[in-house]
Amino acid sequence: MAALIDALSVKRKSVFEFEDTPYACLDAEVNSPTARGGQTLVRLKMRNLLTSAVFEKTFKANDKFREPDLVLVPATYLYSDADGSYFLDQESFETLTLADAMLASARDFLIDGLLLQIHKFNGNPIGLQLPIFVELTVAETEPAVKSDTSSGKETKVARLETGLQIRVPLFIREGEKVKVSTETSDFAGRA
Repeated sequence: MAALIDALSVKRKSVFEFEDTPYACLDAEVNSPTARGGQTLVRLKMRNLLTSAVFEKTFKANDKFREPDLVLVPATYLYSDADGSYFLDQESFETLTLADAMLASARDFLIDGLLLQIHKFNGNPIGLQLPIFVELTVAETEPAVKSDTSSGKETKVARLETGLQIRVPLFIREGEKVKVSTETSDFAGRA
């Protein structure tokens, strides 16, 4: 039997199951009663891990949640087509498919052979977790012009191999590999 979690012990970044659906807690606020006999309430800002919907809900402190059957499995990105994106499970060597809705903005970082982690709920893939940084090749960018530095413009736009556009320093050229943050989509350095 899965362990039970009190609403009062749900903290930021913890996961729990509510109404047979896995959720991640984004924020938790405890409201203690001011009157005698009042109930302590817990207001949770939570993300549905199946639909990515975010909402707030208030629970009693003694409400219980099940611990979800949620695991992270190492996987490698293979390719994408009209039906979705395909990944190779590094433990069972089976091919896992994720629909575009499950990927959100992660598609901007997917390149052949990228090692990442797939979220599985009750054995079924529901989403993915990218590494903190990804190395991508600059497909297109303008050459630097010496006068650009005097105008205070120290960055330029670069289109990467996945189609993602980011701002990079002037010294970056086409064909170079750059390190990009998957959380902010910002340039993090040369690869």
